[in-house]
Amino acid sequence: MNVFLAQQAERIDAPGIDYAAVLPMLIVLGAACLGVLLEAFLPKHQRWSSQVVLSLLALVAAGAALAAYASSSPPAGVTTFSGTISVDRPALFLWGTLLALSVAALLLIADRSVEPGGSFVAEAGISPGTIQDRAQVGSTGMQTEVFPLSLFALGGMMVFTAANDLLTMFVALEVLSLPLYLMVGLARRRRLLSQEAAVKYFLLGAFASAFFLYGLALLYGYAGSVRFAEIANATAGTDRSDTLLFAGFGLLMVGLLFKASVGPFHTWTPDVYQGAPTPVTAFMAACTKVAAFGGMLRVLTVAFESTSWEWRGVLWGVAIVSMVIGAVLGLTQTDVKRMIAYSSIAHAGFLLIGTMALTEEGLSGTMFYLLAYGFTTLAAFGVVSLVRDSTGEATHLSAWAGLAKRSPVLAAVFTFLLLALAGIPLTSGFVGKFVVFSAALSDGMAPLVVIALVFSAVAAFFYLRVVVLMYFSEPAPDGPTVSVPGAFTTAAITLGVVVTLLLGIAPTFALDWAGSGGFALTS
Repeated sequence: MNVFLAQQAERIDAPGIDYAAVLPMLIVLGAACLGVLLEAFLPKHQRWSSQVVLSLLALVAAGAALAAYASSSPPAGVTTFSGTISVDRPALFLWGTLLALSVAALLLIADRSVEPGGSFVAEAGISPGTIQDRAQVGSTGMQTEVFPLSLFALGGMMVFTAANDLLTMFVALEVLSLPLYLMVGLARRRRLLSQEAAVKYFLLGAFASAFFLYGLALLYGYAGSVRFAEIANATAGTDRSDTLLFAGFGLLMVGLLFKASVGPFHTWTPDVYQGAPTPVTAFMAACTKVAAFGGMLRVLTVAFESTSWEWRGVLWGVAIVSMVIGAVLGLTQTDVKRMIAYSSIAHAGFLLIGTMALTEEGLSGTMFYLLAYGFTTLAAFGVVSLVRDSTGEATHLSAWAGLAKRSPVLAAVFTFLLLALAGIPLTSGFVGKFVVFSAALSDGMAPLVVIALVFSAVAAFFYLRVVVLMYFSEPAPDGPTVSVPGAFTTAAITLGVVVTLLLGIAPTFALDWAGSGGFALTS
């Protein structure tokens, strides 16, 4: 028996791992594991500072490792971990985007000055409405497990955007989703609303994951492999029935479109954005959309490009529905966070247009749009967290009446961010829409671009409505106050505003990096 086992061991080759290529991802996941150990062994009064330092150092170290590798990475990319991870130029750009956005999101999460003690509940096990729940609102402690949870979610997003097969992508999907389900339910105030949002997100996310997994199984039955390159080879020429192919593709896309909050698979988005702690909403709105569309770009370009004639018409309809839902229903919203949620649904429709292009211009334009939208949205939610009343954040639109008279600087910053979301020139939003729509026009999608322009104009109305409300309405005598932001929130908002402005007036560097190369097509 020992001889047999020795012979079998000799036949098994250890998978080759390019550690330099995957070092950023390993740093983030390693720091997340270390953060769990800090929670287990450090006393409570030392956890917050230790977790903040560890998380920021991990993001900086991962960014440095990414920059060092990107400067000498092969143009065609590399595959590692037995071909399950593909580190190519789009993956490096998306990783850099996720790390940069996560720095700003982490600063919002770590802030304890806007809300004394932070935005997160002191003890997650406290039941809403109890004496302990009321007492924890005024305490200075917070549930510091949110830091390793954020790093695990970020690590899952990085794996998701670089996955080279559907099984790895599914595992990454769960790694990024499960921490978010927990984080959504950790709001310090409005605990019932937060927990309701977490339950909705979990249940709908479980259904979406089931769709993804069922689609994976059908595609495996069709191609005999879950590797993107093998699926592409099977779709290029085979005598097998297309029923498994398109049924599997449809179910797979449901899971991806859900995670990207594309209508009509958006039903979780308004409730979760409203109920989650605002720093978590910012993290999800920026980073999750980058991960979802990054994964979608890889799936459509690498695995299903040869069948684009069959599925593009369906995705045209999905993009139109998403734009209609986001723009029209956004007009009816009276809550700022829900309004931004419907804005994200409309933007998801615009992003889907670039994703469908399947050209170099479409790939680079979509990735640039993700970078631009992420920073603008993060800064916008940072501003939302500063307008407060006795119950916490004052997110009803009536509370924002006359805000320019209470805080001219904050009103000006929010106006600039809303104009960026509307796509006004000299902002990153304008450049993002321009490059995405240009790529779509070049690929023969002129009717879809016209529809997108119409609903961009419709969506601009509810952004401008808030601007008019802030500048041309009188503030209520007992209206909300504007909190003085702490250093962390100030840094996050400033970073978002500066990037939004720079990408609007000097986008060349980001566009060149986004267009520096395509996906690795090797198996």
